[in-house]
Amino acid sequence: MAESRHAAAPRPAYDADVVVDAGGIPLPGRLTVPAGARGVVVFAHGSGSGHTSPRNRHVAEVLHGAALGTLLFDLLTEPEAGQRSNVFDIGLLAGRLLDAVTWLRGHSPAGALPVGLFGASTGGAAALAAAATLGTDIAAVVSRGGRPDLAGDRLAEVHAPTLLIVGGDDHVVLELNRDARRRLHCPNRLAVVPGAGHLFEEPGALDVVAAAAAEWFTDHLAADTVPAAATP
Repeated sequence: MAESRHAAAPRPAYDADVVVDAGGIPLPGRLTVPAGARGVVVFAHGSGSGHTSPRNRHVAEVLHGAALGTLLFDLLTEPEAGQRSNVFDIGLLAGRLLDAVTWLRGHSPAGALPVGLFGASTGGAAALAAAATLGTDIAAVVSRGGRPDLAGDRLAEVHAPTLLIVGGDDHVVLELNRDARRRLHCPNRLAVVPGAGHLFEEPGALDVVAAAAAEWFTDHLAADTVPAAATP
């Protein structure tokens, strides 16, 4: 019998619900590590979202196809998320990311892999602040419709190559990203998705985001990768 023209995608080497220990606070998440993974990306969602965010899960699935593992987890507990001030507390959110990376380092399916950070909206600021703290322990950062301005002075301390992805119709956030980019000293690039808004809900927009993120992480989440110079 002839083989099917569309072979089923291989099952991940590890794919399970997990509980991230954030300083004694249990935070639910999902860890997926494809066979032969070249790195793992920790996601930081935006306000009003969580580890089941359909947008972040869509991006994660594309990363899996590029042999990249992903950890999606809730940055806040349910009671914490109910307090609006917490979703803009970048220090708190970045601290949870730091705890997640520490937890991941001790988790055998992904512990030895290079780590990248993917942040959306306020999670973009948290990812950059966490990357500033972790220095060269973070291989790359991608921000989707992020608020890097909320990372403040920490921007200048980021070492990891950083990709800022913003919708072309998300005018206010686009200007905030342009300004924040001038404060970054790491290799960086601003990618504008024409016709896209803040949530990238337009047909095909999120696919563009996912492809750009996969390319950026593929280029940088390898042990022998040498960071490239900043792109104008």
